[in-house]
Amino acid sequence: MAVDHYENFPVASLLLPRRLRGPVTDIYRYARAADDIADEGNASDAQRLADLAAFRAELHRIGAEPGSMPAPSATLAPIFTPLAQTIAQHQLPITPFFDLLSAFEQDVTVKQYEDYATLLDYCSRSANPVGRLMLHLYNAATPDNMEQSDAICTGLQLVNFWQDVRVDWRKQRCYLPREDLLRHHVTDEDIAACRLTPAWRTLMAFQVARTRALLHSGAPLARRLPGRIGLELRLVVQGGLRILERIELCGYDVFMNRPKLGVKDWAVMLWRSR
Repeated sequence: MAVDHYENFPVASLLLPRRLRGPVTDIYRYARAADDIADEGNASDAQRLADLAAFRAELHRIGAEPGSMPAPSATLAPIFTPLAQTIAQHQLPITPFFDLLSAFEQDVTVKQYEDYATLLDYCSRSANPVGRLMLHLYNAATPDNMEQSDAICTGLQLVNFWQDVRVDWRKQRCYLPREDLLRHHVTDEDIAACRLTPAWRTLMAFQVARTRALLHSGAPLARRLPGRIGLELRLVVQGGLRILERIELCGYDVFMNRPKLGVKDWAVMLWRSR
């Protein structure tokens, strides 16, 4: 599967050692399929939640005693049969998979967050489980590593939110905390009309600075991990930081200038990742 759609797998296909490409693909397939249920198509909220409930039942089946529950349906078997094998082979914890699922379910029912704390709680389930699973695959899931991985993953999730304000608004979602909008005097009407006001620039400058600090707080993990995983993580961090730079360079106009990484950006990221 391509790894350019689900934002938490940015460069995995390029730098993963061969022995982990299969397991990461299995994890990605699960995350992508569940995320698509929550986000894509024209299904009703009730249908989305029902489909995600079927995913939850499959996770319970994986965690149950062998033979105690029915085999997966023909529709879900291509996702959950290889995932079950990967979880067993690498002795992965199943909690991160439930956490991801709870975040996707929340996407269906919650369209905006009142404060930064509740947004961070969402990120702890929508983004952080990916980093924790990667650490388990690399046998590096120490408490310190997981704490810094959480900072990186949450930072990357926030970067994605800030570059996709307009895209999310069209989906009737806004990840800018309500308390920040009120504090900076930015209204829903301003966002809907793509108004590039001084208040908007101040709001986005605040978000960029806070997110940059979060990425920097987790960055030492990338220097501590050896080999390919360290290089991959350094590139991931630099990618997030580069997007934040691009948001600043366009005057915080993410309405008409959604930041994207080009060839020159990758050259900068590689240089800074040395």
